[in-house]
Amino acid sequence: MHWPFRRYILPAIALCVASTTAYANTLVGRVIGVTDGDTLTLLDDQFIQHKVRLSGIDAPEKSQPFGSVSRQHLALLTFGRQVIVEATTKRDRYKRTVGKVLVGGVDANLAQIDAGFAWHYREYVREQPPADRERYAAAEQSARAHHRGLWRQARPTPPWTHRKARR
Repeated sequence: MHWPFRRYILPAIALCVASTTAYANTLVGRVIGVTDGDTLTLLDDQFIQHKVRLSGIDAPEKSQPFGSVSRQHLALLTFGRQVIVEATTKRDRYKRTVGKVLVGGVDANLAQIDAGFAWHYREYVREQPPADRERYAAAEQSARAHHRGLWRQARPTPPWTHRKARR
């Protein structure tokens, strides 16, 4: 192959494919349940239920401080409302669809972080579009700096640490 093709064209094609497949599926429906601060149940127009794990965030477990408040905040944002889920092709280990939840044009995932009710989940940062990575990281920094939500605590325990300790 000619060098400009390999050096310039192939990477450009790969970048285009990667950016268009970040959110490959779209779900639309009404939120009929909120399990916790990063999981909800959506009912689509075919009356099929979808468990959705909000991508890019990790909220406190129910047994942790701010766990129930995080769930309540997500419920206030989404429960009973029509949402669009920009779903990745990925499913988590519990078979939940992973995606970004938009309600009235608002990114609910980002709203959870900005209100101080979730962490930006950096373990999966490479699965996020670059713009979301930046917004989510900035929202967490702002919530920390302004002591919003769980950042009122001196040293909040991240949910991944809490889950690991319980095993």
